[in-house]
Amino acid sequence: MDKKNSKAYADKINAVATGVFFIVAALAAIIGLKLYDPVLSNPDYLIMGTSHSNQIVLGAVFELILACTATGTAIMLYPYLKKFNESWGLAYVCFRLLEVVCILVGIFSVLAIITLSKSFTTASNPDIDNFKAIGIVLKGIHGWTFMLGPNFMLGINTFMYSYVFYKSNLVPGKIAVIGITGAVSIIIAALLEMSGTIQQISTWGMLLAIPIFVYEMTLAVWLIVKGFNLPQ
Repeated sequence: MDKKNSKAYADKINAVATGVFFIVAALAAIIGLKLYDPVLSNPDYLIMGTSHSNQIVLGAVFELILACTATGTAIMLYPYLKKFNESWGLAYVCFRLLEVVCILVGIFSVLAIITLSKSFTTASNPDIDNFKAIGIVLKGIHGWTFMLGPNFMLGINTFMYSYVFYKSNLVPGKIAVIGITGAVSIIIAALLEMSGTIQQISTWGMLLAIPIFVYEMTLAVWLIVKGFNLPQ
């Protein structure tokens, strides 16, 4: 294999890996959040945290997978983004990593609820109000990190790399436009959630999140099947 063909093969492998990372990240995010239901959606989370601890830990594992694959997309995309705009490429990586940091803090808060639950269920005479107060804080931390990470920071970094895609034609312009639209939509969702205008898990929240989900899955399939549009 000559040097040119070797480079083309490496670019194809990188594109496939990036597409797989996007798909795995999306699936891991959905599964992880669903597995957290016993402590995030149940009013009896002080008891459910102990009885469903294995399920919640599994949810944390899926979110760790999300964090790893999100980091993977940044690593894989940066070499291509910087060829066309190094500043925007670097900014994308930074905001992607900020998203990952928020995800990790959210994981810590949910795992801490398990510890809180075990302390509550084993205490001989627990002060329910104190335990609930701590639980509210931990759940609040997860809620805010969810808004700031997988919503706001995701919107910022998606806008950045989609804009570079649009200007460079690394992927078809129509796909890049979907990305820019999805980025704006999820940022709006985050701002509305932060202001209390809409709930995190709500019809409006889901509707505003659909465009970015459609974009990431469309982009993933394109990269797996077609790869990057690179100069010959």
